[in-house]
Amino acid sequence: MTLFDLSTLGWNEILAEQFEPHATAGLVPGRVTVQHRGAYDVLTELGELRCDVAGRLYDESSSPADLPAVGDWVAVAPRAEESAGTIQAVLPRRTKFSRKTAWQAAEEQVLAANVDVVFIVTSLNEDLNLRRLERYLILARESGAQPVVLLTKTDLSGDVPGAVEAIQSIAFDVPILALSSVTGEGLDDVRSYLRPGVTAALLGSSGVGKSTLVNTLAGEELLTTREIRDDGQGRHTTTRRELVQLPGGGLVIDTPGMRELQLWVADEGLEEAFEDVTSLFSHCRFSDCRHESEPGCAVKAAIEDGTLAPERWESYLKLQAELAHLERRLDKRAASEERKRWKSLSRFAREASRAKGRR
Repeated sequence: MTLFDLSTLGWNEILAEQFEPHATAGLVPGRVTVQHRGAYDVLTELGELRCDVAGRLYDESSSPADLPAVGDWVAVAPRAEESAGTIQAVLPRRTKFSRKTAWQAAEEQVLAANVDVVFIVTSLNEDLNLRRLERYLILARESGAQPVVLLTKTDLSGDVPGAVEAIQSIAFDVPILALSSVTGEGLDDVRSYLRPGVTAALLGSSGVGKSTLVNTLAGEELLTTREIRDDGQGRHTTTRRELVQLPGGGLVIDTPGMRELQLWVADEGLEEAFEDVTSLFSHCRFSDCRHESEPGCAVKAAIEDGTLAPERWESYLKLQAELAHLERRLDKRAASEERKRWKSLSRFAREASRAKGRR
């Protein structure tokens, strides 16, 4: 089996120090590159291993978010002769991009871990949606990675400056790069973020050109793509999250397109993404202003004089309410789990007491 240099995947001294207890236990470090159903592809110093997850790790996980995700550094017990292994532990994550699971349960889903840059990808044909983009910006800021907006398919748009201006009205200090995988416009700007060892995650809806961009940056057809439809909409092709190494040394995590992006816990991300709104609150006459009918409300004044768009304020209220609802659900679940824990402990204490009385 060919030996592999983990430094090309971002391995460093900090990770080596965190891994020391696992090395003592005879495990090897690796990075998750692909997540399958019930299995993971992990690049290790021994090469690529197809890994399952130790039952103990499932037992110790408080939620699915504690289990490995693409981009994670993990400790593996290898079975080198089989090109396989078992993931025994997940190293602490430096950053993570999470959303609420698309189903009813209030659970966190980690889409990409240990990323340095979050590329929020939206196309310039029919995909551009500022309200959806606000959601991505909130979670990107919350992730701890640097957010960058990529506007793809400039060759299909007649008003690139107008689109950039519209996005700047909600993105503020976030870099905005306009590009085309067909003409090559803007690709060097994207490459400037992908230095050796740097990991970027590509996130966006279906058909915005994420896989095409990865193939263009890689210089070969690594990922399957399909032509856009006659109505200008892209076709969804990516079905799994995958970490890809680029010739220049950078790493990219391609993700499936998301039909919806539900917020996970992101109070700080909301505050940062809507700083134009939240900065007004301190200028209201009353500290407990509800921004409804109170006199001296800075928010109402900003809407009236045109410095704050009504739809921006309405979006903030909607997203704040969504996060508050999520927090209430999580609080109820935590309280329910605590009651179950104490009930179990009480039952154990009673059984122990009865056993002691019989002796």
